[in-house]
Amino acid sequence: MCLNITTTVEDSYKIFFNEQLYFTDSEVSNIVNLRNEITETIGIIAPNTIPHVEYRLLESTKEDGYTRQLIEYDSYGDKVIAFLLLPEILDKNPAILINHQHNREHHLGKSEVCGLAGNPLQAFGPELAKKGFVVLAPDSICFEDRRKNGHGIEHLSEDGDFWEHYNEMCYRIIKGDSLMKKVLDDAINGITLLSNLDFVDNKSIGTLGHSYGGNTVLFLSALDERIAYCCASGSACTYENRMLNNVGIEMASVIPNFYSKYDIFHLVSCIAPRRLLIVSAEDDKYSRDATYIVEKASQTYSELKALHNLHHKRYQGGHGLTKERFDFIIEWLDSNAKLQ
Repeated sequence: MCLNITTTVEDSYKIFFNEQLYFTDSEVSNIVNLRNEITETIGIIAPNTIPHVEYRLLESTKEDGYTRQLIEYDSYGDKVIAFLLLPEILDKNPAILINHQHNREHHLGKSEVCGLAGNPLQAFGPELAKKGFVVLAPDSICFEDRRKNGHGIEHLSEDGDFWEHYNEMCYRIIKGDSLMKKVLDDAINGITLLSNLDFVDNKSIGTLGHSYGGNTVLFLSALDERIAYCCASGSACTYENRMLNNVGIEMASVIPNFYSKYDIFHLVSCIAPRRLLIVSAEDDKYSRDATYIVEKASQTYSELKALHNLHHKRYQGGHGLTKERFDFIIEWLDSNAKLQ
């Protein structure tokens, strides 16, 4: 049931520790079992994982230090529109899937994280491409080019975009599905697309996201072991804390029966022993109890002798990214992508 496409669970752990085993079979088994349980709760079945994802090139634009390609690919009957950023030199490059934020701006998805619209402090794509990363930045379902009533960065009434997104969640739930399953199916296919590229180093594939994108990172990285390093910004907040403080639950995180058994720290535990950076802020309600989450997951990382791979950067301020946070995330990703 685990989403480990090319190696066994045991082999993947050996890779992270340079072929040396520093943990017991029971410690590995506990994480594998937890991951399997969460995978089944969300409804993702590993044998259904598509082994090869082909994309179609729609447009190519040369930028300073990289090439931006507009591509489309299929994902379980849906068409995903994305930007693929290619560095000037392609030879065993690290690769990263960037998951965009929500921010009640359904007209902004891939274009914002690629610096074409929206907040410049969301534009991680170009900076990472200039550092040699192959970057995949897709639109999430109901955003930008994946809206039924909108196209590109055309801004419609917020009510129209909201109801499309809300209905997408509702319709899936009443059919026994969930929006999170769709989001993760699409994201897993994005990782597969990157892993299929001849010039990508499959041992150096990561993922990044802020806010809604950070939520996606935590779920995706917990379930897909091909991800070697990941960064979740402005998103580490337990379901319990969200409900106690009336923060609300993002639509994709509305997963029937999930909270009856699990919370966000279980996801972080499933990422162990891989490298994770959690970015939070004191006045950010969406990462309010990130410290608690890290403390809870630290036990699992410690058992696997990998506590050094669990990083938490806490800032003063609110939810929005700052130049300081942006620069730190870029630096952390760049340094960790080079680790094997």
